[in-house]
Parts: sequence; C-alpha cells; structure tokens
Amino acid sequence: MPDAIAGLLTEQPNAASAQIDRLSTVEMLRVINDEDRKVAEAVTAELPQIALAVDGIVEAFRAGGRLFYIGAGTSGRLGVLDASECPPTFNVPPELVQGIIAGGEGALSRATETTEDDPAIGARDLQARGFGAGDVLCGIAASGRTPYVLGAVAEANRLGALTIGISCTPDSELSRAVKIAIAPLPGPEVVAGSTRLKAGTATKLVLNMLTTGAFIRMGYVWRNLMVNVQPKNTKLLDRATRIIGSATGASYEEAGRMLAAASNNVRAAIAAWEREEKS
Repeated sequence: MPDAIAGLLTEQPNAASAQIDRLSTVEMLRVINDEDRKVAEAVTAELPQIALAVDGIVEAFRAGGRLFYIGAGTSGRLGVLDASECPPTFNVPPELVQGIIAGGEGALSRATETTEDDPAIGARDLQARGFGAGDVLCGIAASGRTPYVLGAVAEANRLGALTIGISCTPDSELSRAVKIAIAPLPGPEVVAGSTRLKAGTATKLVLNMLTTGAFIRMGYVWRNLMVNVQPKNTKLLDRATRIIGSATGASYEEAGRMLAAASNNVRAAIAAWEREEKS
C-alpha cells in the first residue's frame, strides 16, 4: 500500500519547486503561480468528459433526481462548498445538490480524515441521505483511491445510478469504477503530496462547470445573468436590481420598483417586463 501511494502522480516531487524554501518571497510565489497556470490546461483536456457529466446531471434533474458529491479532506470540503453555493445562486432547494464529507460536518473545519479509510462508512453515509437509482453520485478523490469514496461509488453502482469520478491521477481506481471519469492531470504539487494546491484547484474548476453548466441547461441563467438569484441580503438585493436593469434597460430605481412588484423574484420581474413590451 505505501508503495502504491508513493507512485501516484500527486505524490511525486516537483523539480520546479525543488529549491522553493531558499527563494525570495516573490520568486517563491512566481513558482507557485507558474505551476497554477498548468491547471486550466489540464481541465481543458477533460471538457468532453465534463460535458457528458453535465448532460447526465441535467437528465437526472429533469427526472426528479439529485446530485451528490462525496469526498474526504480537501475533496470533501470542495464538494460541500459547491453544493452550498447552489441555493443562493440558482434558487434551488438545498436537497437538489448535496455534499457529503468523511467525518461529517465537523470535518469541514477540522481535519478528521481517519474515516476515509473505510469504504463501508462511505456507503452508509450515502444510504443515510436516501440516495436512489435516479440520483447522481460524483466521487471526488485527488488520488483516485480513497476507500471512503470508492465504497460510496460501489453502492451507487449497485443501485444503478449514474456515477462520476473526479481524480487527478491517470487510470485511477476511481476512474475505473465510475461511469464517467474526469481526470485533469495538473502534475506534481509545489509541496509534494499537498493536493489542496493544484489538484484542489483543478477539482474546484470542474465542480464549477458541473453545477453551473447543469443549471444553465436547466434554464436558470438568462443570457449570462443570474436571474434565479435569491436576494436575501443587501448585497444580493443590489445584484438582483442590477440584473433587472441589465436585462430590461431600466434605471436602477425603476429596476428596484420592478423587483419589489415581483416580490423580489428576478425572473418574474423580467417576465413581467417582457409581457409589457409585447403588449
């Protein structure tokens, strides 16, 4: 097992950062920045697979299914983060996109990665959410070998659900286990084995695409405007007003009145304006 871990791409030493502890602060940051540039290219190579995943998620949503992310450590935190951003951004119920992390909510702020070694816990955590055949599971593991994630994927496969895997190592166990494998390969980390760096960034980019792409396909974005935003605070109320102004050409004050008349529903305000324009 240790030999298998040592052979992972994410565990390899990075020649570009071999002397990073001896560099000036600016030179050190330049090395990190140069390595980060490789992340977007790695994700570009996976666009066809990401597109398959987006289309699969949309199909599940339209049939009443949900999307679940599952992971341990950084991977789990990134999944929970993306899931938690969907309700305020797209005005969808929190149950539609859910994040599951090994160790539960406490693991979001404090590392408790010991549970990641047990595949049975992954399966049980998935079952506890009521996961079914019509749902989609996206397993996240930079190494592509986390037992907790693999256990959940095995359970989802047993149910006949769509399974997606995000890893940052080639031909990983996770990629072989899922129906749609997404494997951006940004290469060895600046700090060897610290997958919160390039692998984490690559994962976040993919997650952004999965949910944003799916909700665009679901019609929750008009042109490039966040018309399903929930204006629950001052910042979002201002954003909602500006969105209506951008969509209709109305002044900020008039857009605010339109928003209030539509009970703070941006989509309804724009729809009312469109009806008025056509009449």
